[in-house]
Amino acid sequence: MTETMDPVTKAVAATVARYRKDPHYILQMLREIQEACDWISPEAVDLLQEALRLPRTKIEGVAGFYAFLYTRPRGRYRVLFSDNITDRMLGNIELLDYMCKQLWVERGKTSEDGLVSIDTASCTGVCDQGPALLVNNCAITRMTRARADEICELIRNKVALADWPREYFLVEDQIRRKDVLLGSELEPGDALAAALARGAEALLGEVKASNLRGRGGAGFGTGLKWEACRNAQGTTRYVVCNADEGEPGTFKDRVLLSSYADMVFEGMTLCALATEATKGMLYLRGEYRYLLDHLDGVLKQRRRLKLLGSGILGRPGFDFDIEIQLGAGAYICGEESALIESLEGKRGTPRNRPPFPVTHGYLDQPTVVNNVETFAASCLVALRGGAWYAGIGTAASAGTKILSVSGDCALPGLYEYPFGVSVSEVLQACGALDVQAVQVSGPSGMCLSALEFARCIAFEDIPTAGAFMVFNYSRDMFEVARNFVHFFAHESCGFCTPCRVGTSLLKKLMDKLNNGHGSPYDLVEIDKLNRLLQSMSHCGLGHSACNPVLDTIVKFRPAYERRLQHKEFEPAFDLDRALRKARQMTGRDDAGAHFSTSSGEHE
Repeated sequence: MTETMDPVTKAVAATVARYRKDPHYILQMLREIQEACDWISPEAVDLLQEALRLPRTKIEGVAGFYAFLYTRPRGRYRVLFSDNITDRMLGNIELLDYMCKQLWVERGKTSEDGLVSIDTASCTGVCDQGPALLVNNCAITRMTRARADEICELIRNKVALADWPREYFLVEDQIRRKDVLLGSELEPGDALAAALARGAEALLGEVKASNLRGRGGAGFGTGLKWEACRNAQGTTRYVVCNADEGEPGTFKDRVLLSSYADMVFEGMTLCALATEATKGMLYLRGEYRYLLDHLDGVLKQRRRLKLLGSGILGRPGFDFDIEIQLGAGAYICGEESALIESLEGKRGTPRNRPPFPVTHGYLDQPTVVNNVETFAASCLVALRGGAWYAGIGTAASAGTKILSVSGDCALPGLYEYPFGVSVSEVLQACGALDVQAVQVSGPSGMCLSALEFARCIAFEDIPTAGAFMVFNYSRDMFEVARNFVHFFAHESCGFCTPCRVGTSLLKKLMDKLNNGHGSPYDLVEIDKLNRLLQSMSHCGLGHSACNPVLDTIVKFRPAYERRLQHKEFEPAFDLDRALRKARQMTGRDDAGAHFSTSSGEHE
């Protein structure tokens, strides 16, 4: 029967059957149908609507929310250049434009023959090995003009991705400094055996005594979160690993998942033991699709070793298993409640809180959501005890922190330090010279000037999810902030008006300054926008959208002063700039094709 089906019908039928017609998996179904058919056609939506008995608007709403889902035909080769600021510093836009010219395709569009489309993605999680890009979900690092020529030739000749040179897809760990986590040599099951010997209650006590705090940036006490979930009313408990590290400049989770996946899954299983959860889910960001087969392999091996499934390590009643769900290009899903919405097959819109996920999480049941690094660190606590772990770092920040170092330094990569390490020590270790600024914890974090490099990485001083971007004195900090502002405007989920409109207005103000129409009026407007976003936005994205601008205005004021070319208000509209596309279409760039703003007349 299936052999006579057309490809779309066959793909939809197989996917719906695999997920047992459960509408909570609609995102996974859409992603897999797209992988089979190259895009999500109206026919596919019709078939899903009939099979799942869902409103068409719900299916289309989910498909339209995620950047990596396509409801229109796209190129057979989908090329997405990472547009993080560190990739820009390495010349990614020049390479993008070069490939567009070589392949005769406009940026953001599909070639006339349907062969290729080229665009940007916010950040691909390989900031230490840029310029980077994704081709059909596979990461390619260290792009050069020569490699771009080779890739263009492969695309022209329609060479299957599986036959491209393997060295293109080499993504290295680049671990530069190990400490207790990255330097551990735990065997699968070691931490679990130690925890079972102690018992669930004792394990929870050790996690609380360790003062282990969430490594995703917020720093909530891990033991308190696990205890709240254990004590919450509910029929089923869930453990969710947030592997959606979308913060530009962060790539530590990529390395933990590629080389330390057993520790991550073991930490999730420890949480299940402590909370009496029976199901775990790892939410993997869409940019890390190429890690899926590896992670599935680790899970299968753990099941063979009786480290997952029924009666784990021979303990009757200790039943727990883990599945992997893939995101599809939505930064906002790094926020835990938006992530849960996505897991439930919805648009990734943050929820109102309270209630919190520990009492009303996935499917309204008690749910622990922790970061990849947090779960891995919990294995050390289970094995060596809470007191030992609490003795590392500082009084308020126990343990170590993995930093993702990128930008203007000789040795980008991962650096693990006990909490309390100074910024200057990290800069010295990574070979950063003539440093003007460091952006800690990505665009939503803080920008430090050279006067602040004695400060420490710790929750009581500089909290961070892990990003550590270095900028030397050749960099324009206004351009750095403008890149971050564009990122926030692009990644706003659009749910609340203050963020949806405010981030767009902020982007336009920064572009106005960049285009030579700035005045002191615009800085006042930026301050007004910040107050609006801080007080009225639904979630943390809007609250932090102005951070990079406010930090750089104070600490790198000359970069803004150079853009204030007018004393009085100047409108942002520029007629000559507006005619740029017309000049491109007609192939004219002579004086007669430009509008003279000085004379107000055509030349």
